[in-house]
Amino acid sequence: MIATEPRTAPLDIERLRADTPGCAHVVHFNHAGDSLSPRPVLDATIAHLEREAEIGGYEAEDEAASRLDSLYRSIGRLINADPEEIAVVENATRAWDMAVYGIPWQTGDRVLTAQSEYGSNAIALLQIARQHGVTVDVVPNDEHGQVSVSALAGMLDDRVTAVVVSHMPTNGGLVQPAAEIGRLARAAGALFVLDACQTVGQMPVDVAALGCDILSATSRKFLRGPRGVGFLYVRRPIVERLAPPFLDIHAATWTAADDYEVRTDARRFENWESNVAGKIGLGVAVEYALDLGLEAIWDRVRSLGALLRQRLAAIPGVAVHDQGRIKGGIVTFTVAGGAADAVKAALRAEAINVSTSTVTSTRFDMEARGLTELIRASVHYPTTEEEIERVVAAVARIASGGAHR
Repeated sequence: MIATEPRTAPLDIERLRADTPGCAHVVHFNHAGDSLSPRPVLDATIAHLEREAEIGGYEAEDEAASRLDSLYRSIGRLINADPEEIAVVENATRAWDMAVYGIPWQTGDRVLTAQSEYGSNAIALLQIARQHGVTVDVVPNDEHGQVSVSALAGMLDDRVTAVVVSHMPTNGGLVQPAAEIGRLARAAGALFVLDACQTVGQMPVDVAALGCDILSATSRKFLRGPRGVGFLYVRRPIVERLAPPFLDIHAATWTAADDYEVRTDARRFENWESNVAGKIGLGVAVEYALDLGLEAIWDRVRSLGALLRQRLAAIPGVAVHDQGRIKGGIVTFTVAGGAADAVKAALRAEAINVSTSTVTSTRFDMEARGLTELIRASVHYPTTEEEIERVVAAVARIASGGAHR
């Protein structure tokens, strides 16, 4: 089981908000894009940048060696993995790419993906399909708007090399039935690749319980870490089956004039140059989340997300578009007669941060639902009920007056 223990006491929201400088300046409903970092993360990141300026980057990295090494153990605790199964890279997309492009694809292979799959992942799969003669098939949704487990079971055969799914899509709060997907993929001999960008830090994620072979995640979203850093998990038995699409002197050792040896752990997917301050900040962010408890975080996020959906859906002219049997902290909606960017700008004028999602980010899903754009409001545990009421009131004013194209 995952190493975190459920908390019996509620989170001290007042203290956590005081620990978050951004809470004094904005109503931040864009945690799914880039969350507000707490003070310990800021202090650790800035302190390392200052140390680099004082003594030099190489020297500051040497000085921080033990902290950098402990990062792998912290991430392992967070997702229930061994440190040797973790790579820390520039971002979650690059983490995903390093593993998926490293799968030994063969002509005639099939890859199955979700209707709600993220645009960057879908584009990569289409490129792999063109390069290697692979077929990309989309698994239909069930009545909840999530991956149909029964349809997936019927689509799996010995040609399916991988099942690729985003745990929570960019354009809605649904949590895909990852454990059921993982069991089916494992039984069929297919790799299960899980993009957990929007779930790590928001909810408990246990790679063993989910049965995933590959998982990618980011620092900047619900983990509340700095930008420019992410991580990759690759299950130990398959690490050496994957050939990273590029290597350097960190990922491999030059053993002879015409030969090299690739690392045998997951750090074969890393490269030598990295954002050291970001890594240190990520380590603090992971420990911060572990200290609070992922169960406690998830309980609060789900409750806040449900409240926001309920309150937005009651506004005339506003439609909430979230699907899924289980929903998290991402809430997507449209305002009749209002362009998503115009609504976003109107909210920004009131110091309220939201984001937007367009058809290019989740084309399979949005085309199937007849959508071209959405407004995305994402809550996290520092969010308050009062902030939700402020956002709802602002959206109601916009809906009544129109944020026209």
